[in-house]
Amino acid sequence: MYILKSKIDASFYVGSTNDLRRRLSEHNSGKSIYTKHLLPWKVIYYEAYSTYDSAFKREMGLKKRARSWQELMKRI
Repeated sequence: MYILKSKIDASFYVGSTNDLRRRLSEHNSGKSIYTKHLLPWKVIYYEAYSTYDSAFKREMGLKKRARSWQELMKRI
């Protein structure tokens, strides 16, 4: 699970992947429909999980629960 921050307007993007370097490259080359309009992106936070399902659950938890997002942003 990872969090990106746009260098254009400080927007955030939360995602999950099994290869963070590849995925960041895809975001910054415009291959992601959701992030291509705010290039470039930088990784500001990531968490490693033993399974993709666990990482995806964490991603969805951050997206659905504002309190979880707020608590994480305090730590970053």
